[in-house]
Amino acid sequence: MSYNSGNSGGWRNDGAMQPHAYDPDLHLHPELFRGVATRRVFAFLIDMVVISVPVILGYVFIALFGVVTLGIGWALFWIAWPASVIWAIVYYGASIGGASSATVGMRLMDLELRTWYGAPGYFVLGATHAVLFWVTVSFLSPFVVLVGLFNGRRRLLHDFVLGTVVINNSVRIPAPQAARTW
Repeated sequence: MSYNSGNSGGWRNDGAMQPHAYDPDLHLHPELFRGVATRRVFAFLIDMVVISVPVILGYVFIALFGVVTLGIGWALFWIAWPASVIWAIVYYGASIGGASSATVGMRLMDLELRTWYGAPGYFVLGATHAVLFWVTVSFLSPFVVLVGLFNGRRRLLHDFVLGTVVINNSVRIPAPQAARTW
């Protein structure tokens, strides 16, 4: 099914593709993409700090707990890495799935993630975005970033796969909203 951005505001199931809500090739609102690539880098660095602080505190707690329990508490180190991965996935999913469709770093850099048809992000999209980013960076590191330099929307490789676009929040045009289930 695809989202109908017409006057009815409902869903349709006729198989028609929706036009891109944010299309710089049509010269509609190119300001949405000015400086996005650079600000995405800084947003990523801010998010790494936000993710790292609780992880580091967790490792320090486990180390001190191990000293207090004469080494028995150090057995918790085996769950620290999986807990760090789960924390990062939940952070990205909850942030992108939140009201602002952006992580803390993206909000500070005035960016937000949208689907290609203009709907805001949701939890599964945010979590998948993070996982796919780390997988593609692990295997195709320079290629992932280079893709963003050669397209009008400044989309990275994982953005193409997921059908997302990162835009400047302050100049965003109204776009159709996805149905929320809460």
